[in-house]
Amino acid sequence: MSYILTTDNLTKKYGEKVAAGNINIHIRAGEIYGLIGRNGAGKTTVMRMISGLSAPTSGSYQFHGDNSRGIGVLIESPGIFPNRSAADNLKIKCIAMDCYSKEYVDNLLEIVGLSDTGKKKVGSFSLGMRQRLGIALALTGNPRLIVLDEPINGLDPQGIAEVRLTLEKLRDNKGITIMISSHILDELGKLADSYGIINNGELIDEFTNEDLAHRCGQYITIGTDNNQKAMQLIADMGIHQTEFSGDKIRVNECLERVAEINKTLVAGGLAVSELHTTNISLEDYYFSLTGGRVNA
Repeated sequence: MSYILTTDNLTKKYGEKVAAGNINIHIRAGEIYGLIGRNGAGKTTVMRMISGLSAPTSGSYQFHGDNSRGIGVLIESPGIFPNRSAADNLKIKCIAMDCYSKEYVDNLLEIVGLSDTGKKKVGSFSLGMRQRLGIALALTGNPRLIVLDEPINGLDPQGIAEVRLTLEKLRDNKGITIMISSHILDELGKLADSYGIINNGELIDEFTNEDLAHRCGQYITIGTDNNQKAMQLIADMGIHQTEFSGDKIRVNECLERVAEINKTLVAGGLAVSELHTTNISLEDYYFSLTGGRVNA
């Protein structure tokens, strides 16, 4: 798969403060790329530079392929007219970009699931509906890449699911490449194909879902009525890569011995309340790289 956008030591300084330094990002065509980092880590700074909203202090970015279709952007709140309908908002944007037709607006509304809103004013939309309208505005002009900064922030579970399904449809059915930042790592893990982690203005890792599975693997989670005794019984089996994780035991080896572990614990008189194989999550991996969960 070829890249649609790459950056070369992209850097933004404000005086002596480095907001983002020497960022080298590689976004593949047709994927969803998740940008992860704490508040103030530099995510929005990078997105603003890539989108042409902020000039880099040094370094560069390269948009590969058909440059005529450009980049669509939704950074911070979508710029909407609350006293107008979704169709009117899109019409205004389309006229400004010289691409208006009723059919075109209707198609954008259908793509983001707002076809049935009619003349309803945007000011009465739910937050999730407004975010989907913001995505439709970003899609105006048929960009090959859209950049979305925290599009699910503040949404309820229904709104998050609606936005997620919209983005999956854009990738899978329309072939649109999406760069998205989010604090909700569980949701991002369901959606993205590749990731970049920014910490203190530096890109500290870049990886795909396949890389994540290879690096992190799996572990066994165990809960009993006497975890100290359980640890000893597991050690007697010759399994030593174990640790306490909250009120559970984590076993980092011998995943194929789950049934044997369960049999040993029960035979040892323990009540086993939980025993299963767990995939290491995107959140786990992120915190392993950035030094724990404090101020995340």
